[in-house]
Amino acid sequence: MDLVALGRRIADVRVQRGLTMNALAERAGVSASMLWSVERGRKAPTVVVLDRIATALGTPMSALLDADDVPRVIVRRAAEQDVAVAPDGWRRTILTPVVPGVNFEWVRTELPPRREALEYPAYAAGSHEYVVVETGRLRLALADDEHDLAAGDSIYFAADVPHAYANPWDESCSYHVAALIMRPRR
Repeated sequence: MDLVALGRRIADVRVQRGLTMNALAERAGVSASMLWSVERGRKAPTVVVLDRIATALGTPMSALLDADDVPRVIVRRAAEQDVAVAPDGWRRTILTPVVPGVNFEWVRTELPPRREALEYPAYAAGSHEYVVVETGRLRLALADDEHDLAAGDSIYFAADVPHAYANPWDESCSYHVAALIMRPRR
């Protein structure tokens, strides 16, 4: 078994799910240090530990063991979509299925009126984001540059700069992000 490849597949799925290492460790019921060692290919997980990780990621264990076992078609039903809701009404829904080794994600976000910026760090070089505003207006800050977008507007940017999404207006906003996020080289 190629432990480095296994660890990379686990880390890829974790990142696509938007989980921190600590969040996945908690969901899986394993220690963060064990997960860290597995993701770096330094430890071979037991079958029980690998099953816990796969279950916490919502992916078949076989997909983590052998990337060639990934089906050519994956359907993600609406009821299976990951949804994060903040107390102030910010709502983020991951629409795409998780495919090991594929760093693409399509997300729909709803921002209530007068929502401060949701800030994201610069991603690794080669990362890209496409944004389409569905309803309302959106302010997108890219490093020191701001872009105000209205319903129907779209924008592309290289996501290797800090970026932030905000809705300073009095109406709700919904937008879609299609992102290809590269992982930094180790």
